[in-house]
Amino acid sequence: MARISYVEPTQAQPEVQEIYEKTLKGKPTSTQKALAHRPELLKNFLAFYASVGRKLDSNSTVGRRLYELVYIRVSMINQCHYCMQHHLSSSQRAGLTPEDWKALKNPATSSFTDKEKAALAFAEKLTRSPHDISDADISALKPHFNDGEIVDLDMLIGLANLTNRLTDPLGMDLEFPAIAIE
Repeated sequence: MARISYVEPTQAQPEVQEIYEKTLKGKPTSTQKALAHRPELLKNFLAFYASVGRKLDSNSTVGRRLYELVYIRVSMINQCHYCMQHHLSSSQRAGLTPEDWKALKNPATSSFTDKEKAALAFAEKLTRSPHDISDADISALKPHFNDGEIVDLDMLIGLANLTNRLTDPLGMDLEFPAIAIE
């Protein structure tokens, strides 16, 4: 149960109602309704979130599949139920399977590609011990990613960590039935 109130569409200021309708197509999530207590923050957060996601679309060499793998792995490490559930759900549209989700528990021994393993190893280290990132960690990414993509990957990991630290601590309610990873 949420630890703070939600700004429901019927209670929202006109600026927030517009965001709910135009940007969120009338379907704000629990997190968006919590952020709506600060309309400017909601607006800027949605733009930032979208800008990170756009850089990792199906036309990029990073791709939606890797975006979801990284987001789920970071959420697993942080034990963020809310974000993990949202990305388990959206990852199905990127072609991920329950077997992929299980493999994320130990990606180094999985059948993921070398590129995916490199990104997931970086995500784990950046999440667990960001102060320990070294030249060697960045060098391990360079066979698979150009410098711009490394920035995109770093921002994605940071975004996942940010949302993990927002949603579960504030008790955001999941809007759909949870998916179990066997």
